[in-house]
Amino acid sequence: MTNDIRIEKEETGKGGRYVAVVSGHEAEMTFSRASPHLIIIDHTEVPDALRGQGVGQALALNAVEDARAGGWKIIPLCPFMRAQSLGHEEWADVIQQR
Repeated sequence: MTNDIRIEKEETGKGGRYVAVVSGHEAEMTFSRASPHLIIIDHTEVPDALRGQGVGQALALNAVEDARAGGWKIIPLCPFMRAQSLGHEEWADVIQQR
């Protein structure tokens, strides 16, 4: 189901969030910008109604693709993003483990 999940990026001066709205429910992954070349993903929230549908993974993949396109790295502080990054060796080019 992940291929039909539309994700929007909202940015503030110091960070922002990736948001997916599916069937009226909002899931998000928030980040802060540590430097022009480094973001810290600090929180992922997927409501119970969307669990098991690949929404969290779609948010994580979107962040990885965004980092590749923007030329920055991700510190996966959020436990969900950390677990995802450890399970996807192909993301190693943009993940900076602490």
